[in-house]
Amino acid sequence: MWENQQQLAMYTAEQKNMRLVQNSGADRVVDLLRPHLKPGTDKRIWWGTDGNNMPRLKRFLSEVKSGRVPQTLWTYGEVGHTQEAKKELLAAVTFPNSDVVFDTPKPTRLMRRILQLATAPDSADLVVDFFAGTGTTMDAVFAQNAEDGGKRRCILVQLPEPLNGATASGWKTIADVTRARILSAGKRHRKADPLFTGDTGFRVFKLDTSNIRAWNPKPDDLEATLLDHQDHLLEGRSEADVLYELLLKLGLDLCVPIEKRSIKGLDVHAVGGGVLLACLSEKITRDQVEPLAQGIIAWHKELAPAGPIGKESTCVFRDSAFVDDVAKTNLAAILNQHGIQNVRSL
Repeated sequence: MWENQQQLAMYTAEQKNMRLVQNSGADRVVDLLRPHLKPGTDKRIWWGTDGNNMPRLKRFLSEVKSGRVPQTLWTYGEVGHTQEAKKELLAAVTFPNSDVVFDTPKPTRLMRRILQLATAPDSADLVVDFFAGTGTTMDAVFAQNAEDGGKRRCILVQLPEPLNGATASGWKTIADVTRARILSAGKRHRKADPLFTGDTGFRVFKLDTSNIRAWNPKPDDLEATLLDHQDHLLEGRSEADVLYELLLKLGLDLCVPIEKRSIKGLDVHAVGGGVLLACLSEKITRDQVEPLAQGIIAWHKELAPAGPIGKESTCVFRDSAFVDDVAKTNLAAILNQHGIQNVRSL
């Protein structure tokens, strides 16, 4: 059937007449087209509109694993435009005046097209937008997940740029608009589809210095320095501040589930199903030590975190909370006896 490596032959649909095409690259084409040159094939080889062009193999969309190649040019009819985006923003957020409204927000259809091309519904892809602005990206993630049942996650980053003229709404920066848009988007998507079970919750974090006091001694007054460092945590920091820094230092996801339970009047936090147990109360008396330890042990057994026996959980306390070293040592000993070996204090 082949005269030589520089000639490509194929059968027509009507008869077995041999057709030859001269091409210097035919040796590469031959291997691709060979399976489709037999009689009875479904006309997969296309010779161009006039029948004299370089042969090409036709493939159906269902046969292309990664889908079709996207077009370079996206028209506003397909992905929206600035006016559409502005209407979406006004419908989602109540601005105090027109001067605060963004002039060039991104349309959600544009962001959804990007998500459709770059992410997959069942892969739990993480989408990051370092210029959050009005929160269009998160809105688009919610919408796309609602449509295809996806598990996409999203991180938005926004510098605290001042937002002049919005004090009536309590807004100070662009990030406040971002947060308002995301809240509205979550409610809207759940209302539009009551059967949607995806996650529309989010957590807001602000960049700050460490909650743990840095050791910065004063050579001319070491006594005052030591007294200043009796409490290793900075004043004015909440339990939540310290807890999330612990998550970062232990390499835990900031979105892991966090539960809180009161034990002997003290708040205890269980993070990630018991991977981290933390009591950051400012004072723990001797009378509270044993019931606190027993309560933590009981909760730890109830949560049953996975991991090496004795090291599946880390238990953290505020060092300055204990009235003395005896109370701290007793608490750690009780926990160790019941299999919680990683006990730390801040």
